[in-house]
Amino acid sequence: MKTAARLDSLGITLPSAKTPAGLYRPVLAVGDLLYLSGTGPVLADGTLLTGKVGADVDEAQAREAARLTGLQILAVLQAELGDLERVTQVVRLFGMVNCAPGFNRTPMVIDGCSELLIAVWAERGRGARSAVGMSELPFDIAVEIEATVQFTP
Repeated sequence: MKTAARLDSLGITLPSAKTPAGLYRPVLAVGDLLYLSGTGPVLADGTLLTGKVGADVDEAQAREAARLTGLQILAVLQAELGDLERVTQVVRLFGMVNCAPGFNRTPMVIDGCSELLIAVWAERGRGARSAVGMSELPFDIAVEIEATVQFTP
């Protein structure tokens, strides 16, 4: 199934890619790899899902934050490539979770993004991954994820 058809079948409408918050590119192509800058969870109204996981945000909300971050990754890729079918493999995700002291279930949180990408691309969406806890993230976002993706130039 083509990626656009799979998105439709999953009931997914991609949001607009969020504008960078600083002096960096949201994505940079080097050969057949795309390096995506860290992005976070954008709610339907355009605001960010914020708070410390394990205090202000529970694990289920944090998984949803990771899923929303995955939607931003897809939006950035769509804007860059014009067609998500050009993605040949998610190579790596680096997931950061804004953790309250004692919260250590970061892999389960970042699964929210991984599950989305696997639903969209099947095994092409499953790459290597890290999921780490941070004491602070920009703008107090609950989750930030970077990605490296292989594509057809």
